Amino acid sequence: MVFLQLRQDRNIKSNLLKEYKNYCVCDLATIEGMEKLGEYIQDNKIDILINNAGEYIYSPIEKVRINDIEHIMRLNLEAPLYLISKAVPYMKEQKFGRIINIGSISGIMGEANASLYSATKSGLIGATKALALELAEYGITVNTINPGWVDTELGNSSAEDGEFTKEEIIECIPQRRFVEPREIAGMVKYLISEDAKGVTGQSINLCAGLTCGC
Repeated sequence: MVFLQLRQDRNIKSNLLKEYKNYCVCDLATIEGMEKLGEYIQDNKIDILINNAGEYIYSPIEKVRINDIEHIMRLNLEAPLYLISKAVPYMKEQKFGRIINIGSISGIMGEANASLYSATKSGLIGATKALALELAEYGITVNTINPGWVDTELGNSSAEDGEFTKEEIIECIPQRRFVEPREIAGMVKYLISEDAKGVTGQSINLCAGLTCGC
C-alpha cells in the first residue's frame, strides 16, 4: 500500500505513483477519506500498518478555533484509530500484524503553543499501550516512534512557524542536529521485522537526545 500526504507540490503525486500499481490517495482529515482508506485496507488484507499522516498547528490556546481542534484531532488521532480497527480483523486471522504509529516527542514533553498537537500525540501513545495489551495474544505488535526535530518539510516549516530559529533549536539538541528521515525508516524496518516480535506497547523516542532530561 502507498499513502501520500501532499502539502504543496501536487506534481509529486503523478511522478511517484507511476512506480506503483496498488495505492490509495485520500484526505484523512475527512470522514470520507478515512472510510476510503479503511475500505482499501480491508480489501487488500493489510498486515503491516504505519500511521504516518499528521498535521502540526502552532498557536496560542486563546487563538485556537473549533475547526482547528476538529481537524487535528481527526487527522492525528481519530484516523489512526479508525484505520487500526479496519486492519486488525485480518491480522487476527493471520496471527500476525505490525502496527506502528508515528508520534512525536511533543506527546512526551509537551510544547508551548502546540497544545493541540501535543494532545493528539499523547493520545496516540496511550492508545498504543492499550492496543498492545489487547492484541498481544494474536501475534500483533503495536508501537509508537516519537521523532524529535526531523529534517523534513514539516520539521523545517514547524521551526519557521515557531519563536526560535532552526539554529537556536539545534543548540538545544544534545547531538546538535535534526534527525534524518532515514533514521525513522530504519526504526520502522526493525519494528516490522521478526527480530522485533517481542517489542510491543513501546513509545520509542528518536530525537538525537532531546528527551534525555525528561
